[in-house]
Amino acid sequence: MCRISCPLTFRENAIYDNRNYADLLKDTMNYVNTGGINVILTPGRYNAAFFEHSYLAEKTGAVLASSNDLTVDNDIVYLDCGNKKQRVGAIYRRISDEYLDPMAFLEESVIGVPNLYSAYKKGNVAILNAPGNGVADDKGIYYFVPKMVKYYLGEDCITNNAPTYLPFYEEDMKYVLDNFDKLVLKDVAEAGGYGVVFGSSMTAAEKEKFIAMLKSEPRRFIAQEVIDFLDLDILDNGKPVPRKADLRAFVLSGKDVNVWKSGLTRFSRNPDSFIVNSSQGGGFKDTWVLSQ
Repeated sequence: MCRISCPLTFRENAIYDNRNYADLLKDTMNYVNTGGINVILTPGRYNAAFFEHSYLAEKTGAVLASSNDLTVDNDIVYLDCGNKKQRVGAIYRRISDEYLDPMAFLEESVIGVPNLYSAYKKGNVAILNAPGNGVADDKGIYYFVPKMVKYYLGEDCITNNAPTYLPFYEEDMKYVLDNFDKLVLKDVAEAGGYGVVFGSSMTAAEKEKFIAMLKSEPRRFIAQEVIDFLDLDILDNGKPVPRKADLRAFVLSGKDVNVWKSGLTRFSRNPDSFIVNSSQGGGFKDTWVLSQ
């Protein structure tokens, strides 16, 4: 029996074919397209994910472009093609909001497209993911998710959040201070596994310093109960060993909402760490979904 990836996995199990992500992305781009070609906007070839950008462009039939390839004229986005221009109707951008348009956000950005946001506001181009979409991934929002579901949908969450506390509120601050050693604390301004600290791993001096910062900037942090989440086997020096792992789902919202029958499974290479982010040295595993 194979404990790790091998042909028997496919032969003996009913597994969904997960090679259709590019098709799903293409359908989504076509659905929101405002008239023109599809473009995948990349920061450039020095970006760590550039291979992914170029691969998706090839598989979706979109044009891979950097900021130098796009111009905005009278609130219309164009791809410069030598002596002619092609109108752009949809942009799958791989650039963070703040760098997307130096006229609207960070003026020092050299990887954004000037006046792109103006064209977007006029409805002349679709941007995937929409600017501001990242607010849903902001750790400061976690606390409010169950309340938002109840308020907007009149329903309770199907799956529960990890118990989350916002020290901005006096009651939550008291709980955090009383249970500091049992909690993980996260800086809402950080991402990629940065700004995450475990109360149990701090020295007395570190704890004192952190609590002082927490009291002075209570809105800057959330605290959560430590969840002992899934261990999966990985190969380490040729041997299978358990490591913490999580799954990131891919959801595409166009004419229909499609959840890709795969995902991104990330794992920690450190046997003592809960941090699975690639920026912290984490790795990736193949992700398969059983059809039965």
